[in-house]
Amino acid sequence: MTWNNWIRQTHRWLSIVFTLTVIANFVARIWGEPPLWVTYSPLLPLFLLLFSGLYMFALPYVARWRTRAARAIVKAARE
Repeated sequence: MTWNNWIRQTHRWLSIVFTLTVIANFVARIWGEPPLWVTYSPLLPLFLLLFSGLYMFALPYVARWRTRAARAIVKAARE
């Protein structure tokens, strides 16, 4: 599995974990004020989703930049 595929798969699983922790948070609130660890449990998957999402967002732009840079190097070498 390549690095990009691993990031995408991890992002998918993190989204499931995040959704489950949010649902658990709402269910815990039905019975009263939940403990702090339940209240803050969605934050870790949320931050990990942020970083993996930003990485995937930047991928096409970085690929385009690398392609243009490689073309410029090849063009300069030919001249």
